[in-house]
Amino acid sequence: MPRKREDYFYRKAKKEGYRSRASYKLQQINAKYNVIRPDNIVVDLGAAPGGWLQVAKEISGGFVMGIDIQEIEPIEGVENLLGDITDPSTLKKIQGLIENMGGADVVICDASPNLSGNWSLDHARSIGLCNSALKIAINILKPDGNFVVKVFQGDMFSNFLAAVKKHFRFTKAYGPKASRKESAEIYVIGKGFF
Repeated sequence: MPRKREDYFYRKAKKEGYRSRASYKLQQINAKYNVIRPDNIVVDLGAAPGGWLQVAKEISGGFVMGIDIQEIEPIEGVENLLGDITDPSTLKKIQGLIENMGGADVVICDASPNLSGNWSLDHARSIGLCNSALKIAINILKPDGNFVVKVFQGDMFSNFLAAVKKHFRFTKAYGPKASRKESAEIYVIGKGFF
């Protein structure tokens, strides 16, 4: 389905120097749930093209790292890592880079699967990515850390939400205003990792 790329948030991102309209989704999530705070160590999974990295760096000002299977154009003060978040070797690389910091304060993930147009398949792929992101978060977050992940809604969503609830004191599904109206995406926020 063709969509109008030249929407309000797309134009706003171009004007304000953000790499994608998704930047505003993270700003809105953070304004409501305060997941990223100053000096936080933030790991962004599936980070290309870097819109969330820009926002994470602005809010935290601390160590921010982006991981993606595609090269991410450099952002000043942000560490980039080429890697597949579904591959266990990527988790080891991330752990190696942040272990001397005691882990991450926040793990964020706005990754999307390559869309096939087959809704059931795309939803299953989205859940697969979300489970990989959750696994990384569980392995690198400090106690009380926070987690944000994009999920496509569908029949497996409630099981994924239940899996997140097992690891965080507060869990909520949230749709920021910057998400397109026709989109089936929703963000799962987990706060207070235990």
